[in-house]
Amino acid sequence: MTPQTPQDRLIFALDVPDLDRAVDHIKTLGDSVGCFKVGLELFIRAGVDAIRAVRDHSDAAVFLDLKLHDIPVTVERAVTAAREHGVQFLTVHCGGGEAMVQAALKAAGGTTQILGVTVLTSMTGRDLDPAWGYSDGLTVHELVMDRVLMGRDLGLTGFVCSGEEVEDIKKQSGGPLLTVVPGIRLADGTVTGDDQSRITTPTDAIQRGADYLVVGRPIRDAKDPQDAARRIVDEIAHALKA
Repeated sequence: MTPQTPQDRLIFALDVPDLDRAVDHIKTLGDSVGCFKVGLELFIRAGVDAIRAVRDHSDAAVFLDLKLHDIPVTVERAVTAAREHGVQFLTVHCGGGEAMVQAALKAAGGTTQILGVTVLTSMTGRDLDPAWGYSDGLTVHELVMDRVLMGRDLGLTGFVCSGEEVEDIKKQSGGPLLTVVPGIRLADGTVTGDDQSRITTPTDAIQRGADYLVVGRPIRDAKDPQDAARRIVDEIAHALKA
């Protein structure tokens, strides 16, 4: 589903260690963001209560970011369970192969949108060591595009990717594939102990064609998270007009 407003494009990452803190953020940011991302840490600690908390305290959508990567039948059952909880977006890792992606799409039934994770934004070319099974000389960009082409042909809704890859993904798909970009950093701010390698600003990501931005620490660690979220929405709106 294509976002309709600048606010719809902003996904806040609920990367917190417990449900109480997640609920605090949901209550604070429910009117400022379009979607909340529930990732591995929170889901392992709180389970489906994290999804229910978003439903109970906001009108925002839910992005369940579990990067499913398992045998096809297990992934199919996991996607079925997520669909029953009204999740709008769910991630699978493209490294799981065609049969796994097909199983996820079958279980989604057109209700939950399946996004492919191509290459983690923390990875660089140094991580693509032939000892781990990668082709000698393979670049991150080449690996991303190989997985995009596979996922596009199988019918994925879109991909989680870095801002660096958005334009090429849009060109390869002719436009309809959604691009969801994490690793968003503000031009006037810094993130302590950052483990993201392929980062971009909200303006740059939107101008490259990103549909959704996933923002965590720049909002979560701000003195006023609500104000930080609103400033990012304003930046998105300005970038769309430009």
